[in-house]
Amino acid sequence: MSKPTSTYRVQLTPGFGFAQVAEIAPYLRELGVSHVYLSPILQAAPGSLHGYDVIDHSSIRAEFGGAAGLRELAEQLAAHDLAIVMDIVPNHMNTENAQFRSVLKDGTASPYASWFDIEWVGGKVALPVLGDGAGPKVDGDVLRYYEHEYPHPGHYRLVPFTDGPGYRRFFDVSSLIGLRVEDPAVLFATHEVIFWLLDEGLVEGLRVDHPDGLADPRGYLESLRQRSGGVWTVVEKILIGEERLPDDWACDGTTGYEVLNRITRLFVDPAGADPLIGQFVRRTGQSADYRAVVARSKREVIELFFTGEVERLARAAGADPAEVAELLAAMPVYRAYVTPGEPPPPASVELIEEIATPKTRELAQTILYGPAEAVTRFQQTTGPVMAKGVEDTALYRWYPLAALNEVGGEPDVFGIEVKEFHEFCAGMRPHTMTTLSTHDTKRSEDVRARLSVLSEMPQEWARAVEGWSAALSFDPHLDYLAWQNLLGAWPITPERFADYLLKAAREAKTRTSWVKPDAAYEKGLREFAVQATQLPVGEFAAEIEPYAMANSLGAKLVQLMMPGVPDVYQGNEMTDFSLVDPDNRRPVDFGRRPANVWDATKLLLTSQALRLRRRLPPAAPYLPLFATGEAEEHAIAFARGCIGAQELGGRERGTSQRAPKRARPSNAAVAVATRLPVRLARRGGWAATTLMLPPGSWHDLLTGSRYTGRIPLAHLMCRNPVALLERT
Repeated sequence: MSKPTSTYRVQLTPGFGFAQVAEIAPYLRELGVSHVYLSPILQAAPGSLHGYDVIDHSSIRAEFGGAAGLRELAEQLAAHDLAIVMDIVPNHMNTENAQFRSVLKDGTASPYASWFDIEWVGGKVALPVLGDGAGPKVDGDVLRYYEHEYPHPGHYRLVPFTDGPGYRRFFDVSSLIGLRVEDPAVLFATHEVIFWLLDEGLVEGLRVDHPDGLADPRGYLESLRQRSGGVWTVVEKILIGEERLPDDWACDGTTGYEVLNRITRLFVDPAGADPLIGQFVRRTGQSADYRAVVARSKREVIELFFTGEVERLARAAGADPAEVAELLAAMPVYRAYVTPGEPPPPASVELIEEIATPKTRELAQTILYGPAEAVTRFQQTTGPVMAKGVEDTALYRWYPLAALNEVGGEPDVFGIEVKEFHEFCAGMRPHTMTTLSTHDTKRSEDVRARLSVLSEMPQEWARAVEGWSAALSFDPHLDYLAWQNLLGAWPITPERFADYLLKAAREAKTRTSWVKPDAAYEKGLREFAVQATQLPVGEFAAEIEPYAMANSLGAKLVQLMMPGVPDVYQGNEMTDFSLVDPDNRRPVDFGRRPANVWDATKLLLTSQALRLRRRLPPAAPYLPLFATGEAEEHAIAFARGCIGAQELGGRERGTSQRAPKRARPSNAAVAVATRLPVRLARRGGWAATTLMLPPGSWHDLLTGSRYTGRIPLAHLMCRNPVALLERT
């Protein structure tokens, strides 16, 4: 099996299944991708629009076309030199499945009792479903409670829906029950179809959902690699800051959030940090200290959602639940990578000991060196607390520049130096996935491209917000986020904008929430959304359009040409101004044609870069290039392919000697993108800034122009804010 040169993510739905994917195969091949990356294909809950709620691991989803439809799709894709990468969900499944129903009926006597991570209390499992109103009713051998049905009699107990369930779940979603794939029998039963697809050659790659939820992700990935024959595998692992994927995880890399966040920062001006944070604080009354907001948010979600998990972990560790909650809230990453029975990695020891207080020091030692259950459960609980406390709370409370508020992002870290970005690329795994947009991103790449411009125009932005706020205001905790997203997604319908604001407000949990919705507040919010979309926001959007386009194309070029396997999320080969799910999972019009210059240039850039990646070696070397001149900070440039330092004739920064001539290698590319375009324009453009190309003749795949030697950037970038060169 060959590793992908690029992937194209398709969201399957009951209305867009295997047959519809087959219809766009010619388009995808023409676009230049090598693999079609499908959302989960196993049988999910009826009508599911995402597929992460599997109910039957033994069958391929009938609504998509079943096994026969998948086989036909694979054949049609192969006819266009395309193959399939599939998204798999080992951590959990929907509770409405036959195996769990057997467990509810027969308890520990069920043959499926070992499938699920259940805490049996008095031989029963707690199901959090009870609310106000009428109680459950027995109807023959069924116990009915509103839309719920349970076997009767059974070995379970119903508890209030606000309580934690008697089983490990996915984050705070009680309808998704945790699986014990650390048990070889459970692993085989839940992966039998996946292994069959790999054996048949119908699938050539795997994307593993949420490995942090597993008891032993390292062991799981090793089992997967051995059984799959080493198929290309990436994991949805969120890495924070300088955190790196463990070397002993048997996979090719991550799904790319750490890449996404660095690329975003590459186009953010650090000079905008103070004025934007200051404006945010003045308008919202929120703290200027993001880390304090995170700590408070994590403590709140622990109390709101995770008391059951905290108590279970406390029992396993022999600790006070308050101490457990404090240590969980202090964890700055999703996992500490400690395996029971093994010496913990030095970095993990340093991390845990650093966050421990005198009150939690003994507990810290327990989760490093203590009983297996305590060590494992801490690892499985930190991820949900991070996800709900940071992704789904703090990022909706602290947003001076919402472009930075992404999964795994650090919104108080404005900008990244070019040299630092090059150093990051040099350390990347060659076949890791890179991305700019996913089904889980808070905003699409083009929304972020627009918002990044604000870091260069904080005063102009402040005046625009002042004018809109004078005309319309609703909630100081939400308005400033609303203005940013209204601009980023412009033009947007009142319905889409209202749906986004409703989700944002409920996630923030300051005035309304998913658990306790405030009907009056939410009615006012929808009215605000309608009126906001009638304001002249389009005027400001038009003013920043050239700079937003430069950011968009620059980010796209960097992502497509840097090390790794680039993924294109459906529809993002052209402009896409989507907000958080479900907005970013709307149906895509694959018959759409470019509507403007931004669309046309992005499509051209994407297709040329993806085709070029198919001509380059999959792990082509990466070589930083540096512009020279007064505007050099505004360029990010690098070469890919058979180019050594000696080929640059000693022109790399910091060298002076000239290397001997050598034969020109083939299969080489150079990517050049514009950074911080507002400041560049205000300083009068590139002036005399130049870039020394590696030896050879270079063809610009976007314009058809040819270059050699030292090139003025004013000439290279005169038609586009990016250049994609191939050596001829």
